[in-house]
Amino acid sequence: MKELWTRFGKAFLVQNRWKMYLEGLGNTLLIALMAAAIGITIGVILAMVNYINKKTGKLKIATKICNFYITVVRGTPVVLQLMILYFVVFAFWDNGIMIGAITFGLNSGAYVAEIARAGFESVDDGQMEAGRSLGLSTWQTMRTIIIPQAVRNCLPPLFNEFIMLVKETSIVGYVGIYDLGKIPGLIQSRTFDYLFPLLIAAALYLVVVLALTRVLHMIEKKMAKSDRNAGGATNGK
Repeated sequence: MKELWTRFGKAFLVQNRWKMYLEGLGNTLLIALMAAAIGITIGVILAMVNYINKKTGKLKIATKICNFYITVVRGTPVVLQLMILYFVVFAFWDNGIMIGAITFGLNSGAYVAEIARAGFESVDDGQMEAGRSLGLSTWQTMRTIIIPQAVRNCLPPLFNEFIMLVKETSIVGYVGIYDLGKIPGLIQSRTFDYLFPLLIAAALYLVVVLALTRVLHMIEKKMAKSDRNAGGATNGK
């Protein structure tokens, strides 16, 4: 037991190494948050283009471009996308955190597009016609009627996508970005102990994911309660 405590102390306490874990965790969450914002923006735009084309047939070329983007991004490993952007596209830029966020944002956008597409399709078909009959343009109908309902419908899977990003961004350490996944290697090079640095990083990931999962369950429960209340009010009428 004493030996285990000594190894833990070297990996976490000696020379305030716990600060390295916290800094890495902060960078991990920052990358995931920025990537989620980028991915949701891209995904909603892609899904909206496909939805408008499906309803009006006016964006056929844009739809083909969007589908090509989704196919390429989903068909190639994210680690290769990261290396291409880090070593080639943004080779002139020394902001690794932003490059990581952009990479995972672009990657996430292709997956969010499918989530958003399901959200758009869950909105009743008559909503678009109703908006147009009120004199609204296609964009005004999307912005004021369709998008708010679609976002609400796909909020839980979008939050789950953020949880996935927190875990998936651990590969940014491959290109030297200082995140939580990179810290165990740095500590190991000083303590020559692989086990405890990895266990500590894994425990921090687990705590964050469990906390976010708890938030997700609260969101789902609140939405389910709201749906029941709305249904009860409708039946009462």
